[in-house]
Amino acid sequence: MNFLIRNCQPDDISILIDLCQKHTEYEQASFDPAGKGEKLKNALFGENPKLSCLIAEVNDKIAGYTSYTFDFSTWDAATFMYMDCLYLEEGFRGFGIGEALIEKLKQIAADKNCINIQWQTPEFNERAIKFYRRIGATGKDKVRFFLDL
Repeated sequence: MNFLIRNCQPDDISILIDLCQKHTEYEQASFDPAGKGEKLKNALFGENPKLSCLIAEVNDKIAGYTSYTFDFSTWDAATFMYMDCLYLEEGFRGFGIGEALIEKLKQIAADKNCINIQWQTPEFNERAIKFYRRIGATGKDKVRFFLDL
């Protein structure tokens, strides 16, 4: 399958929101699309972007995305990349697109002198866990907490 990995563009926002909704459903979470368009547009393309996003495209159709930020580790005293999301539509899984997205992230992280890429996935997402282990990632058991404001 031929595919293209490219940077997200402002015209992609509405499709990105749809993919985010599908992603949250896949991870058994809730999602409210209200106001997300403007917030994502500002986070990705505003004066001080807080988020970056890569799009996977197959035959001019967006097949998936990955989004990421950069953060700083106190323990390591170094910058790392945080992959916030990685999602591919069901029909596009298993063709090497996910691995190509990860490879592109690795290149970007190396260019930014990051020490590693970090992310998380639910324990029940066995397919993703198998994929991440196959590409050489290791996991740490931790509990992620949320404190709503």
